[in-house]
Amino acid sequence: MAVAMDFNAPGRVATAHAVTTLLVARGVDTRDDLHEWLGLPDNRAALRTVKGVGPKSVDYIGNLVGRSQVAVDVHLRSFAMDAGVVGLGYEELQAAYEESAAVLGHEPGGLEHAVWRFKSQAGM
Repeated sequence: MAVAMDFNAPGRVATAHAVTTLLVARGVDTRDDLHEWLGLPDNRAALRTVKGVGPKSVDYIGNLVGRSQVAVDVHLRSFAMDAGVVGLGYEELQAAYEESAAVLGHEPGGLEHAVWRFKSQAGM
């Protein structure tokens, strides 16, 4: 798995194995299954019980399976700080981005990706 996923850190491989084990145990076999499964708060919470999986990881996985979400990371935090938005927790900052996307007429995941790309190319 480490070679296939280009993971150099043993912890990441262990996390990927644990996530896979959880999903198999829950009957999640396909991308569509995962998309639907992530729509339930209890399932998102179950995924968070895996060591190394936080809210950003859950939201990022959701984006990978077609859920338009904001996965708040260092780039999105930096962008918010540049705009004078400071002191918000993960969910509060996520809500701010989601509301901004709605006001601007964009999908949350699209806005998240645009901000991420801008900050990552700018070198933060």
